[in-house]
This record gives sequence, structure tokens and C-alpha cells, in this order.
Amino acid sequence: MKKNEKLNQWLWKWHFIAGLISLPFIIILSITGAVYLFKADYEKPKQLHIKEVTIQGKPIPLQKQWEIANTNAQKKPNSMVLSTYKNQATQFVSGRFGGKSSLYINPYSGEVTGAITAKKTDMYKIRKLHGELLMGSFGTKIIELIASWMIVLIITGIYVWWPARGWNLKGLFIPRIKAGKRTFFRDFHAISGFWISGLLLLILAGGLPWTDVFGSNFKQVQKMTNTGYPVTWEGRQLKSKPSGEPMTLDQMVNTATALKLPGIVTLHFPKHPKATFSVSNLNPSDLNSQKKIHFDQYSGKQILINDWQDVGILMRGRMWVMAFHQGEFGNWNWWLLFFIAITLAVMSISALASYLLRKRKGSFGTPKIHSRFKVGYGVIIAIVVLGILFPLFGISIIALLIFEYVRVKRNKSIAVQSA
Repeated sequence: MKKNEKLNQWLWKWHFIAGLISLPFIIILSITGAVYLFKADYEKPKQLHIKEVTIQGKPIPLQKQWEIANTNAQKKPNSMVLSTYKNQATQFVSGRFGGKSSLYINPYSGEVTGAITAKKTDMYKIRKLHGELLMGSFGTKIIELIASWMIVLIITGIYVWWPARGWNLKGLFIPRIKAGKRTFFRDFHAISGFWISGLLLLILAGGLPWTDVFGSNFKQVQKMTNTGYPVTWEGRQLKSKPSGEPMTLDQMVNTATALKLPGIVTLHFPKHPKATFSVSNLNPSDLNSQKKIHFDQYSGKQILINDWQDVGILMRGRMWVMAFHQGEFGNWNWWLLFFIAITLAVMSISALASYLLRKRKGSFGTPKIHSRFKVGYGVIIAIVVLGILFPLFGISIIALLIFEYVRVKRNKSIAVQSA
């Protein structure tokens, strides 16, 4: 690829400026992301006394356990997770997402072994630091802006790094060690950045659906194009036919167990006398196996089944990249994400080291661009498209243009006064 040297200088300038501003946030994102990957390992020993029990004879009916949970939970449970081992405490769940809390019942004694509230865990704080800098909605928008600029950093970084005078195979893998510290750190940043760029874009795609502006717009597009979950997925329009007494929880759990669904299976309780029981399974390692099945709460008859093929293509793509972002496809996914997170942190620090070594005292060291350079239509169109796709990035570009315009006008005014 023949490079436009003037464009290369211009892209290098903005890669430099954007990178310098984003650097502390990128380091926070990479470190907290790496730490959050250890969520299961960290929480398991701390929660073991709540989730595991001693087997003591025959378990009491699940219907009775449900009554105990309704009495002891701060908020009435809306679902339960089917146990897969005899020494598991029965998990009754209230709320959803960040507001989720679980009450655990000893199935043999009926004793409440404890409760786990998502918001009160250490890893929830790490997640909030990772996703919103512990600053709520405002912090989420900062992270979204940084994520948008990271996409630009990746694109501009590849162009700037791309060799203009042919390929040197050694330069694709090994930093120059004997050319000085600054060159070594620069090479390490560029080479590692090139090799993880594709995966990093995939990871960013998995994080963006959680953001405020882009995430909300994405959901709107799903709704407009009917490419999200089908309207029957939650079963709100479905109705049971009241006839005699509702099924007991034990009967419904037997029905759900007979389905032999893989992953974590959840039984959702009816919200009113005409609502349905619903069974769903969470199995990120094989999204195609996920289902949502609705049952009449009186007869136990299956009313409707939705499988993964009923889910719209945008939602399926979104769930795939989000699962990849969290390392839920198995050990290979976990180790790959951990490697990317550590590499991103080290390459960011190496970029800072290279900058500090080249920076002259009293100067920011901003790369110079040719005075006659004019941005081409192709670049303008690309920026506009990115600005529309990522609105916060678009707003930041407008702010930068205003700042640059004011700066140039001010410099001209000073030059005239000096003359």
C-alpha cells in the first residue's frame, strides 16, 4: 500500500493527541477488565458457605422452600435456579441485572443459608469501575467516548505503522532492541498494537451495547428492524387457563428438569393468576442451545417455545460479542481476553514511555503536519460516518473543530497585533 506522507503526518498527530488523552482510561479499562475475569475464582470460596450445604436425608418440598423464601426475602422472588447437585442450596432470585439478589435455602432443613446481593459484592465494584468509573451515567458516557476514540486509535495506528518501503518480516514481530529505549518502546507499542487490533475491535464491539448513547440507539434499531428478541420471549401476552389449583413448584421443576436443557436453567414464576411459568437456560458457550419455554401454570401444558433461531440477527450478534467480551466461550476465550487485557496495558505504558523519552522540555511534543495539507473527502466521509455511528465521538469532533478554529483565529490576531 502506497502511503500519503502528508496524510500519514496528520493521522499521526491525531493518533498521538487522542492516545495521550485516552491513555489513563485505557489503562484502567485493561486492568479492571483483567481483574474482572477472575470473578468466579474470587467469589467461589467467599460464597461457598452460602451456596453449599451438608446432605441430610430427604429434601423438603420445593413448594415449602418457596414459601420460606417469600417470607425471608427483602423482595419477593421472581424465579429460582434449578439445582444440579444434591449439596447445593436452592437459589431464589429477586430482581434483574444490577438489581439482582439471591436468597439461598438449605433444601434439607429449610434454613436460610444466606443472601447475595450483586451490588454489594467486590466484583460488582470492579465492574462499575470498568464500565462507568464509579461515576454513574456520566462515567458511562466517558467510557463510551473513550471506546469510540479507541476505534479511531486502532484505525489510525494501523495506517501510521503500515510500512511505506516494503515489509521487513523481523519488524512484524520483534522490536528493535539496539536502537535505543525510545525506539524499543515505540516498536513494542506498534507491533503489539497491530497484532491485537482485530481482537480489540471485537472486544470493543462487545462492550459498546452496554453504553448509554450507542447502546440505546442500537436497541432502537433492533426494535425498528424487528431483529431483537421476539415479542413472545418474555411471555407477557401469553395466558394460563385458570382451572383448579396451580401446579406445585415441585411438579413444575420436574417438568423443567425433564427438558434436559444445557447450562444454567431458571424457572420464572407466574406474576399473577393468569400468567405462565417460564423456563429458560443460560448457556453462553453454545448460544444456539438457549431456549425460553412457557407453560400453563394450572395444567403444566406447554404453550409456546422460543429457541435461538427465533431471536433476531442483531440481538444474536450482540449476545455473541457480549459473551466473547466476558470470556464466556470457555478457557480459550478466558485466556485470550486475559492476554489482550495485559498486552493492552503494557503497550499503553510503552507508548507513554516512548513519548516521555522523545518529549522536549517545555513542549508537549505534538507531531507537526505539513502547512499545505488538506483533509481529503474520503477521510471527511469516514469521520462523518463514525460520528453518526458513535454520537459521542461526533460531538467530540465538533468540539475539537471549534477549539481549533478559535486557536487559529487567536494566533492570527496575535500575529497581526505583533506586526
